[in-house]
Amino acid sequence: MFALVVRFDLKDDESAKAFDALVAETGIEIRAREPGTLIYATHSVEGAPLARVFYECYADREAFEAHEVQPHVIRFHKEREPYTQDARVEFLTVGPSKGLGSLDA
Repeated sequence: MFALVVRFDLKDDESAKAFDALVAETGIEIRAREPGTLIYATHSVEGAPLARVFYECYADREAFEAHEVQPHVIRFHKEREPYTQDARVEFLTVGPSKGLGSLDA
């Protein structure tokens, strides 16, 4: 299991709408084309209308690396730039969990 959290801080309301549309388009492709992507959950942040948080779980590091080179992900990384003012990525070590298959404790 390989997991990460990404926080995007968006520039303004217009950027947020465009970013959300781009995320929706990208999500369709992730669901259709990435069997190694186990969880790809996107969230808005309560009390911070210009923030978005992604929680991503992959079968392993190789599945994450395969995700990163998909045309739809490359497009997302390129096209998100005008909408974001900051992005923070944190790679995670999975601990006791519920809903993560064999890692559930």
